[in-house]
Amino acid sequence: MQSHMQLPPLFNGRILKRYKRFLADVVLDDGRQVTAHCPNTGSMLGCWEVDAPVQVSHSDNPRRKLAWTLERVDMGQGWIGVHTGRTNPVVEEAIREDVIECLQGYRTLRREVTYAPENFERARFDLLLTEGDRADAWVEVKNVTLWQGDALTFPDAVSVRGRKHLLLLSQACREGFRGVMVYALNRPEGSCFRPAYDIDPAYAETLRAAVKQGVEILAVRIAHRPQSMHVIGEVPIEL
Repeated sequence: MQSHMQLPPLFNGRILKRYKRFLADVVLDDGRQVTAHCPNTGSMLGCWEVDAPVQVSHSDNPRRKLAWTLERVDMGQGWIGVHTGRTNPVVEEAIREDVIECLQGYRTLRREVTYAPENFERARFDLLLTEGDRADAWVEVKNVTLWQGDALTFPDAVSVRGRKHLLLLSQACREGFRGVMVYALNRPEGSCFRPAYDIDPAYAETLRAAVKQGVEILAVRIAHRPQSMHVIGEVPIEL
């Protein structure tokens, strides 16, 4: 069974440039040139080039500074989901519909819950799963879009915040919870997932240490349809 998260109406165009981190100039197929919000805090390494096909959405909210939002980019193999705000809802829907086997059986799912163990800086995890047959599960979701050789890798830039999440998931395991890191592979290339040792070796080593301390990691593939996104299954992991 596959869950599908519907997207707003999408408009086709081509990207001219990405700049100031959150801005992208796009020329739409009807000839209009617009500046779109780029909702992606990562480097977007390998996720755009001048004249690459893109899809953007439009908002009628008058309080928004930019009405257009960059949603997807095609680098030649199919859509890459660069709107990181879409990733968590897609994974959440897959969990609710029992698509992700190891996270089945929980009756309650809560978003953005604060975890504040003693002697640690508090942080929010993306999901908390409770009322199941197994221990409560703290779940963090990462959007993965960097393609390197045969693998999709994370992170695409040094991530102190990402390491912090791994340390907290390790602590959750020590306290009797499940700590689960979900890498959401949001482009079609790559046959496996691995940490980006060349970009952030400290993150890669922290991930390996977290697994030894009981943190569960899984990589799932997100596929794109004309008006929706969905999780289609797990992908092998290489540490």
